[in-house]
Amino acid sequence: MRRHFHWDKKYLYWGITAFCVIASAILFFMALNYIDLLREGIAKLTRILSPFIWGLVIAYLLNPLVRLLQKRVFGPLFARVFAKSGKKGSGLARGFAVVCAEIVMLAIITGLFFMIIPQLYSSIETIVTNSPTYIDSLTSWATKLLTDYPEISDYVAQILGDVNTDIVSWLQTTILPKLGSLLSNVGTGVRYVVTGVYNLVIGIIVSVYILGNNEIFIANAKRLVYSLMSVDAAKKLIDGIRFTDRTFIGFLSGKLVDSAIIGLICYIVCAVLNMPYALLVSVLVGVTNIIPFFGPLIGAVPSSIIILMVDPVKCLVFVIFVIILQQVDGNFIGPKILGSSVGINGFWVMFSIIVGAGFFGFWGMLLGVPIFVVIYTMANEGISRKLRHSDLPAETEEYTDLDYIDPVTLRPIRRDGSREG
Repeated sequence: MRRHFHWDKKYLYWGITAFCVIASAILFFMALNYIDLLREGIAKLTRILSPFIWGLVIAYLLNPLVRLLQKRVFGPLFARVFAKSGKKGSGLARGFAVVCAEIVMLAIITGLFFMIIPQLYSSIETIVTNSPTYIDSLTSWATKLLTDYPEISDYVAQILGDVNTDIVSWLQTTILPKLGSLLSNVGTGVRYVVTGVYNLVIGIIVSVYILGNNEIFIANAKRLVYSLMSVDAAKKLIDGIRFTDRTFIGFLSGKLVDSAIIGLICYIVCAVLNMPYALLVSVLVGVTNIIPFFGPLIGAVPSSIIILMVDPVKCLVFVIFVIILQQVDGNFIGPKILGSSVGINGFWVMFSIIVGAGFFGFWGMLLGVPIFVVIYTMANEGISRKLRHSDLPAETEEYTDLDYIDPVTLRPIRRDGSREG
């Protein structure tokens, strides 16, 4: 009798799994062999998609402002306008909110470009030109201060002389030519200017489309997720994305506002105290304040050195002011803007910044904290879920002074011999 072959789902599953493993290994091997071509391909794809990347970044950063304007300003306004006709006017409210948010962004970029950048270049050029005079003045001041200690005075003068030579050489041979080249490229490098303008214009157009149809894009993304995954897995993925979004947008928007306020306060106080290079110093303090933990130190050190070369007494005043400003920011301004803490202690904040900076430089320092917060929170929730599933305590406090957990009763045993539960 002829026997029929019957498919066994178990063997089919293992066959598909083996095929996927072998195919993945082959792809991985090919990627290692053609890593340079792969890198060039990714770089080319990134250049092609750069306007859309710009648009996504602009839309992501402007989305909180758009929601705020629509909810607080244009939504109620158009609701009153169309109250008699029965129309909601939500489309117009969204459109006006998007346009106003884009105008605010362009105004900030224009102000930075035409007001701050030329003054920054002028300040740096002045520092380069007058740096020998500043070093000589600083040397004379140190010599007078250490008149009663001639050995120390000679040693300090020698150090300042060496520093003077090194700084002048570095500034004149490295920094100033690069700044001149940069301005020259901006002024005459048509290709760079056209590319930058093209990316910005297309990016703004893309961001307008994204912000105007935000709900449709999100709905289609959810539809795709639910079509590819189970309901439970899709819900977990969407919840994770929402948490990641709240963490990133809360951290980035809060840090940008906080740093802008700190930079403005620094400029006002420096202008009132007649500090040299007030704008340059304030921009340094404000921009570096975006970086958690190390930001205030990164901005304060070069700013203090710049002021020290001009006026040592004002440098001391500036250092005292920066310490007070950072204390006010850390205890009052920052918590008010950022809300609650990022959820991890100072050790993990420092760890995430150092690791991020090591791999990705400035962007790693900036985004290392929110990325680590997301990873830390998800890992912590996974551990808690596993412990609860095993009927074990899930809270960290439950493991303080813990000796062991009784394998029979699953009750915590403390070091003093006491039991819980």
